Amino acid sequence: MLKVAVICLRASVVLFIAALTSAASAETSVVRISRQPSLPYLALMVMEEQKLMEKHARAAGLAEVTVGWLVVGGGNATNEALLSGNLEFGNAGIPAVMTAWDRTKGSSNPIKAVCAYNSAPVFLNTRNPEVKTIRDLTQKDKIALPAVKVSIQALILQMAAARTFGKGKYNQLDNLTVSLPQVDANQALLSGVADITANFASPPTQYQQLKNPGIRTILNSYDVLGGPATLGLVYTSSKFHDGNPKTYGVFLAAYREANAFIRQKPREAAQLYLRVSKDRNPPEFILSMINDPAIDFDMVPKGLERYAGFMHEVGSIRNKPGSWKDLLFPEMHQAGGS
Repeated sequence: MLKVAVICLRASVVLFIAALTSAASAETSVVRISRQPSLPYLALMVMEEQKLMEKHARAAGLAEVTVGWLVVGGGNATNEALLSGNLEFGNAGIPAVMTAWDRTKGSSNPIKAVCAYNSAPVFLNTRNPEVKTIRDLTQKDKIALPAVKVSIQALILQMAAARTFGKGKYNQLDNLTVSLPQVDANQALLSGVADITANFASPPTQYQQLKNPGIRTILNSYDVLGGPATLGLVYTSSKFHDGNPKTYGVFLAAYREANAFIRQKPREAAQLYLRVSKDRNPPEFILSMINDPAIDFDMVPKGLERYAGFMHEVGSIRNKPGSWKDLLFPEMHQAGGS
């Protein structure tokens, strides 16, 4: 009788350990990813169209993964979705990700970046013939950008103002900025009748604008930052990263394959972009941007330390990262970022 009891006890222990192992190895079966319908998000469009997350999940031996693609309005909404568990991978401009990292640093669920989604210049274009540089902007000028003070364009404008007028006047041009969706901002600039005389946009819109007589660039972000710099980041919560290591690795593998597709088959990538985004530009126009050396579909973060240093200096974030690696999860630490 005692022998039977011992055998039963051992069997129970084995089953208990097996149950714990199974629970520990179980990962999410649903992955929700945000993106926007513009060219900087091309790699994500490739991932969606070619079902690369699903492909790499099968290769990794994971259970069937359901991937949802969401359009989330703005960095604040993305941050809230990540922290509330309603989004696994967010995508946003540098200020939103830096703010999320800063506010959650030292908490039970820090937010960090996964990788860059690309590097690209952003142009401040104007139709005002009297404006040659940002020094010439007056109260008669209104600058449309995606979001006042919190978009990547707003941050670069502050950095340019600090360099031009002095660090203490980094926000001197903020009162000229207006938040407008890109479509509305573009229409306002090109119409010539609205009070919008300048637009800080992104590809492909900024290049479209320059095709119009009288529109010219007065500021290039690469000039402000001293070279190529990341436009935005993919990011997630530590809770998701730590609890789903295989799924996290699957995302990185899928993203790498998407970028490789863009580099190896740029014409097909341009067609895919036009199909998914519903953009009406000619394929050759989109292809010219994909092939532009200044636009790099690469996961390696560039210029994060410059962005973070400025944001800390002006008080936009409390914590200053020791290096760009502090902002990212370890999987990208060997990538050679800056």
